[in-house]
Amino acid sequence: MTLSPTDSVVTAPRATPDQPRPEYPRPDLDRSSRWLNLNGVWDFDAADAAPSITVPFAWETTASGVNRTWLEHAVYRRSVTVPEDWAGARVVLTFGAVHHHAVVRIDGSPVGEHTGGYESFEFDVTAHLVPGIASELSVEVHAPADKRAVPHGKQRSIPRDDYDGVSFTPTSGIWQTVWLEARGRTYARTVSLRGDSLTGFDLVVDTTGEAPAGAVVRARIRETGESVDLRADSEGRAVGRLEVAAPRLWSPAAPHLYRVEVAVGDGEHADTLIATAGLRRIETRGEQLVLNGERFSIRGVLDQGYWPETGLTAPDEAALRGEIALARGLGYNLVRKHLKFEEPLWLHEADVAGMLVWAEPPCPSRFSAEAAEAFEAQLPAMVERDGNHPSIVIWGLYNEEWGLDWDIPGSPERAAAAEHAYETLRALDATRPIVENSGWSHVRTDLVDWHYYEPDLAEWKRAVAAMADGSQDGFSVRLGPDFIVDKSFYASDAVPRTGVPIVNSEYGEGFTSLERAWHLRWETQELRRHDRFAGYVYTEFADVEHEAAGLLTTDRRAKDWGGCVPADVNAETVLILDLVPLRAGADIEPPREPFALTVHVSHHGPLPVDVRVQAAWLSAGAPVDGASARAARGRPDAVGAELRVEPFVVSDGVELTVSASPVAARLLVWATDASGAVVARAFLDAAEVEAPNRRGARQA
Repeated sequence: MTLSPTDSVVTAPRATPDQPRPEYPRPDLDRSSRWLNLNGVWDFDAADAAPSITVPFAWETTASGVNRTWLEHAVYRRSVTVPEDWAGARVVLTFGAVHHHAVVRIDGSPVGEHTGGYESFEFDVTAHLVPGIASELSVEVHAPADKRAVPHGKQRSIPRDDYDGVSFTPTSGIWQTVWLEARGRTYARTVSLRGDSLTGFDLVVDTTGEAPAGAVVRARIRETGESVDLRADSEGRAVGRLEVAAPRLWSPAAPHLYRVEVAVGDGEHADTLIATAGLRRIETRGEQLVLNGERFSIRGVLDQGYWPETGLTAPDEAALRGEIALARGLGYNLVRKHLKFEEPLWLHEADVAGMLVWAEPPCPSRFSAEAAEAFEAQLPAMVERDGNHPSIVIWGLYNEEWGLDWDIPGSPERAAAAEHAYETLRALDATRPIVENSGWSHVRTDLVDWHYYEPDLAEWKRAVAAMADGSQDGFSVRLGPDFIVDKSFYASDAVPRTGVPIVNSEYGEGFTSLERAWHLRWETQELRRHDRFAGYVYTEFADVEHEAAGLLTTDRRAKDWGGCVPADVNAETVLILDLVPLRAGADIEPPREPFALTVHVSHHGPLPVDVRVQAAWLSAGAPVDGASARAARGRPDAVGAELRVEPFVVSDGVELTVSASPVAARLLVWATDASGAVVARAFLDAAEVEAPNRRGARQA
């Protein structure tokens, strides 16, 4: 069966003021039959702060009730009572994430501690809790203001670092769900399911508890009943293969998920959970990305995962799940979750919906042996928690040499750190492409990706063409108001110039929402003009605090896109218009004579498509998907010849002779397939371009 977004062992409860985020947080590793949510109001002990806090919201957020920035130390406390019917079970306390160092105690006795602000972690607290009897749980948190050697992603630091202009309010303390689970006396600590063979799952179960050595482990696919029995080795690890007789693959078009029941032991105190996974293979073949044996192209958007009143924590389950549908509605097939381990609930939603994911850890901001070690220390937890998700098709590592002082080419030590991080992640997971340093200065990578921001569309068009044909492999980057450097795709001559997929993984320009939508239209079409590129990632999905670069506002509402329909820009089939536009809202001056417009078609579907390109004038500003546009399609002003468009081969140009329009107007351009259905759509705005006013300028 294909899972729906609402599939769960139990119905998700509704949030209340006393218990926000009440849903079970691990639908991908489900033990929700016996769990206790610890979100809600906790006592809070910190200097000059409120005496209570609402978990799981960071203490900097208004949702937490504390709203304090640059608080570096606090203690959380609350009473917990394990249900009496958990007697005989192992009890495990789990934290979704705590920034940055947590010391956990029960009734004053140390339970454990954890360093790392984004990873999930857990402690077996069976010896500390008695079913039916209340105990005090305390969590002491240290969150340094100086985060330079700490993986912190987009969180602001003191001292203020080089990235402060693109950083946001910090996220400190408990910022994801906290919960207790009842597990078997011997239980599965981790479950790894990899479906890259496309015919079954490679299974690894690490057991712990009372008797992990020699533990009997049984895995069974709930839908089909296919199963395998394993026995753990002396270290408690069970390794095996779960074959699927009639495999159904996971893909964006058909995101089939399997539910795999994993049981450890037998009888009353056995441990049981349900893991979800998919059969899919992502690989590179030369300069192509290939999913399940078929070429595909990334049409992605960068998402930083911040919300206006709750920071890095989603305000509720609906908001978190809704992110995936919003990205799909904008036409994207991939989300690059930027410098953040997103919640498993979001990743599960991506699995269910068929949204591809580029996942990456947060970076530190200054290079040192300590910082590099802390950065790599996150990777095992990232792969352990998130590696089963078929939606994750790319692992990222460093971003733009953050934590490497922007100097991989000039520092063998920093270059070695990037390469070592690649090797470390490759040893943990060899099933996905890895980008060791997103943006430029690659030393060892499975994708050559590049970040390029250029406001001049003529220069954008020229540079993109040059980077596609290999005559240019570098560009200038403004790293600060008075700091411009030249960056190359490659950090050394040892990095191959061909034979590796090339992806633009950050682009976008414009000051107003109208300008940004205009740049989205024209910049994206130039990326689609060159099928050497394996895709793109637009920056960005939603605004964050002072950074107003999103297609959506901070609360995920659509902006004024000036008639642009992002889903048209990011469609499987798009139109490429041969001109350089003049201004946002005025792509061309109103033509007083008929003119020739050359149109190409880019198609990224699996099969060829036969299309006919047409055009018609609409009134200025008319919606391209409105009633007047539908009427215009019945009486086109210009009709081109029919042509066949092959997958991943930009078509020859089709020349349309467009009639004059002496007044401001909008030219709708569209392509229909053999059935007459519209498969691609674009437009040109014709309006007067006023010369800029410079009367107030002072002469030197």
